[in-house]
Order: sequence, then structure tokens, then C-alpha cells
Amino acid sequence: MITVYHNTRCSKSRSAVELLEKQGIPFEVHLYMKDPLTIKALKDLLKKLGMKPVELLRRNEAIYKELKDSVTTDKEWLELMVKHPELIERPIVVNGEKAVVARPPERVLEIL
Repeated sequence: MITVYHNTRCSKSRSAVELLEKQGIPFEVHLYMKDPLTIKALKDLLKKLGMKPVELLRRNEAIYKELKDSVTTDKEWLELMVKHPELIERPIVVNGEKAVVARPPERVLEIL
């Protein structure tokens, strides 16, 4: 089953969901802003994405700009992403052991 880690306020995230709907592909949505990810879940996503925590950060977020010089470890970034899910780049689409940050939304097609 495909899972979309979705933020309804994000146009790219909404576009990725629309793309899957238009393709007729079943998927489930995880609203991570309402139901934050755990550190374990983030580590699992990062492994599937082949990324480090710092690579999954939204660098234009105020909290990132405020803390970027004081956070030095992956563990600290993971803890901040759990506490401040708005730091997580979106949307993330997972299909089994493959995942992609769907920016642009058409990147979702790479893992179908």
C-alpha cells in the first residue's frame, strides 16, 4: 500500500495526492501535522529515502532559521522534527521499501 505523508496546507502535497487519485492508485494518507511521526518512523522514512535528517528539512521555516546554528547532530534534528513537524519536507510518498519526496509531485511516478 502506498502512503502519502501529507500536509493539506501544501500545494505540492495536494498535487501529489491528486496525481495518485487521477491514476486510480489506492493509497492512504498520513496527516503528519496532526499525527506527528516518531523518531523510529522518521528513521525508517529516511532509510527508504536514502537521506540524512538534515536533507529532509524545510530550510525556509522560521524554526529552522532560528535553530540551524545550534543543532549539530542527527539525533537533535530528529527530535526537532518530531516536536516541529512543519520542518519536514513534503510530501513524502512511500511504496513498500521505496520512498520519494514528491517535489515536483510527478516524482511520485518514480516509485510506482
